[in-house]
Amino acid sequence: MDINTIGQLLSITLIFSTAYIFTALGGIFSERSGVVNIGLEGLMVAGAFAAAVASLYAEEAGMGGFTPWVGLIAGMLFGVLFSLIHAVASVTFKANQVVSGVVINFLAGGTTLYLVKLLFEGSGQTETIKEVFSKFKIPLLGDIPIIGQALFNTYPTTYIALILVFVQWYVLFRTPFGLRLRSVGEHPSAADTMGIKVLRMRYIGVLLSGALAGLGGATIALTTTSNFSHNTISGQGFIALAALIFGKWNPIGALGAALFFGFSQGALKNFLQLFDITKQIPSEFIYMMPYVLTIIVLVGAVGRAKAPSALGEPYDPGKR
Repeated sequence: MDINTIGQLLSITLIFSTAYIFTALGGIFSERSGVVNIGLEGLMVAGAFAAAVASLYAEEAGMGGFTPWVGLIAGMLFGVLFSLIHAVASVTFKANQVVSGVVINFLAGGTTLYLVKLLFEGSGQTETIKEVFSKFKIPLLGDIPIIGQALFNTYPTTYIALILVFVQWYVLFRTPFGLRLRSVGEHPSAADTMGIKVLRMRYIGVLLSGALAGLGGATIALTTTSNFSHNTISGQGFIALAALIFGKWNPIGALGAALFFGFSQGALKNFLQLFDITKQIPSEFIYMMPYVLTIIVLVGAVGRAKAPSALGEPYDPGKR
C-alpha cells in the first residue's frame, strides 16, 4: 500500500466521520444534562432537509459561494426547532424520553418527506444542489504526505467539526457552564440546592444537541450527496448515538468512535478492494458492515460505559 493510498483512505474516513462527530457532540450536550436523546436520527433528517432546500433557494437568489453556508445555518435552525419539541415533552411535561425521541424520528421523517413532495411537484427528492462545499487545501500543510492529504485538504465542515471537539471538551470540563450542565445530569437535586436552574440547563442541552445534529445532517447534504431524499439519512443518527456511548460521553472519546464508524462506512470498501477481498464478499454485506459493527461495539461497550447518573430521569422541583 503506497503513501497516496493511505492518505486517500484517511481522507475518506475523515469526510464520512464528520457528520458523526457533529451529531455525537450534540448528543453529549443533551445526555450530559440528563436527557436521553435517541431522536438524533430525526434531527439529522431535519437538518439535511433544511440545508438542501435553503441552499436551492439561495442558489436561485444568486448567493453564489455563500449558498452552502446558508444551508448549514438553515440545517442548524431546523434541528433546533425539532429538538424544542423533544425538550418540551421530556423536560417540561416529563414524558418518557425514549418515547419522545422515537416520536422525533418518525415526525422528522414524515414531515420532511411531505414537504419535499409538496415543494418539488410530487418528487421524493430535491433537485441537485450545484453550490455545495468544495475541499479546501491549507497551503504548505496540505503538501505533507499522508497527514496533509487527510487533515489539511478537506471540506470546511470537517475543520469545524474537529475544532468543535476540543471546544466542547473545554466548555464541558473547564468552564462554570460545563460544570452546571454536568451537575444537572448527575445530581439534579443537589444542583438545584446550589441555585442552578435544572430545567433551564436541560433545555439548553437539548437545544444544543438539535443544533449540532442538524449540522451533521446538513453536512451530508452539502458534501457527499448534494441533495435530500428519504434515504439521505439512513441510520447515521443511531450510529452517532453509539459513538457517544462508545466514547463514554466524552468529546475526545466520541471523536475516536466517530473515526472508527467513518472508516467502516466510507473507507472500508476501498481498503478491502486493495486486497481483492470484495470479489469474495457480496457488496450487500460490505454496506451492512457499519451497522453490524455498531451492534458489536454497543454490546461490548454498554456494560463498561458509565452514563450520567440522572440520565433519563425527569426532574420535578416540587419533590426536592
